[in-house]
Amino acid sequence: MSDPTLRPARTDDMAVAADIWHRGWHLAHAGHVPDGLTAARTLGAFQERTPGRVADTTVAEVDGCLAGFIMIADDELEQLFVDPARHGSGVAAPLLAEAERRIAAAGYAEAWLAVVVGNARARHFYEKHGWRDAGDLPYEVAAGGTTYISPCRRYVKDVRVSS
Repeated sequence: MSDPTLRPARTDDMAVAADIWHRGWHLAHAGHVPDGLTAARTLGAFQERTPGRVADTTVAEVDGCLAGFIMIADDELEQLFVDPARHGSGVAAPLLAEAERRIAAAGYAEAWLAVVVGNARARHFYEKHGWRDAGDLPYEVAAGGTTYISPCRRYVKDVRVSS
């Protein structure tokens, strides 16, 4: 496998991104968030969400195939997902570094993200890359016309570029 190539997302990437997001989300969240939220997170729901996110999405390609993506919203790394078939293959770290770079370039000193409490794999990954657990974050999530509270931890990292 070659190293991932990062680039801005294109409209034609978003169907594959939705599939990766759907599969990855269910792997990481099922059993750790309210059952109604899990039921509402269908592939169709992700397919509806991704087209409007092209401008704030960066994708990782490996050997010409979409392998993962990030979505940035201001100072928040809102989404980082890697195709579950490529977990452990070195795709996530360059995506995380790109998110940190983009947030810093936008003028923010600190980046943040939410990790569902039960997602030990992600929590370990972020901690390994210098993010710190800043405490409880009851994250409000709207899905299927209902608002759910997802039990999360807020992770933060100083992204200032030292001179």
